[in-house]
Amino acid sequence: MAPRFLPAGYGDTRLLAPLRSIFKSLSAGSHSNVAVALSGGADSAMLAVHAALAARDCPELRLHCFHIHHGLLDQADGWQSHVHTLSLGLGIPCHSLRVAVEEGSGKGTEAAAREARYLGFQRLAERTGVSHIFLAHHLNDQAETVLMRLLRGAGPTGLAAMSASTNRGGLVYLRPWLDIDRSVVLQAAERYAEVTGWTPVNDPTNIDDAYTRGALRQRLVPVLDERWPAWRGLMARHARQAKELALLVDEVAASDFQGLEPGHDGRDFSLAAWRDLGAHRQTLVLRYWLHRHGLRAPTEARLNELCKQLRGLHALGHDRQMRMRHENHWIVCEKGRIRLLSINDKDESR
Repeated sequence: MAPRFLPAGYGDTRLLAPLRSIFKSLSAGSHSNVAVALSGGADSAMLAVHAALAARDCPELRLHCFHIHHGLLDQADGWQSHVHTLSLGLGIPCHSLRVAVEEGSGKGTEAAAREARYLGFQRLAERTGVSHIFLAHHLNDQAETVLMRLLRGAGPTGLAAMSASTNRGGLVYLRPWLDIDRSVVLQAAERYAEVTGWTPVNDPTNIDDAYTRGALRQRLVPVLDERWPAWRGLMARHARQAKELALLVDEVAASDFQGLEPGHDGRDFSLAAWRDLGAHRQTLVLRYWLHRHGLRAPTEARLNELCKQLRGLHALGHDRQMRMRHENHWIVCEKGRIRLLSINDKDESR
């Protein structure tokens, strides 16, 4: 018997094509377990439906759905049941996990929820052997992300926004629909509801003015749509160009870093060699070094302060007072070497 929620003849070729291409590539490799992040909204639901259709041509792949319950809204209990109904009807196992969102940490609810979500995905992937997770971000999401990063003061490379493929915590996250306008997804969801009766959930936080993305959608997007209707495509073009620039910058920084006589684990390098670089390349290589160890780049002011301190150190680096904290690490100088130490590490630089 055919799965209840995979009606004959259903499917949008614009949504199916990128999934079929990726599935074919994955099935040719050693990857057998992949997952769709399924919140229950129109975007992720259509991703799950079209992934189930595409998976028919790749029987060696085992498709899963991952649902994260953030515990922030009362109605989320019902969403969990709703996505399990869809997943069951698609013939796909669904794995749910309730996570704790760390509020009051200074990160903001959106950032804290995102961090908890990715940690949840990692836990579910470990249980199921999943190596790749599909996310339903589309052209509209990409355009909004570029705009938000611009408003937050991101530099030229920061405007690269979301990548079609991202490695995080040992998992590969795939975004096959970044070039597809959301209107295509919504049309598919409307037709799907007509032929199956299953309708997506509506998360009120998506348009809640209290959240950054919600405020953008409520206040800025209507004006942009009216005055500059092609703005989403322009933002996506900026993202592609910024990505190309970021790759070039990374190549330069990686080459420069190898010239800094790095330690075997890359957590320390020569102060003298760093000082031989030009000022702009000094900052680039510091960003690259921190990113290698999973840390975000400091603000411009903090990065300038770090460079100032490094340039002012004793020539041989004998300065036990140089200690700058960045996230959960210390940046210190010891015997002419700049080192990155976890705050839990025992070190003799105190």
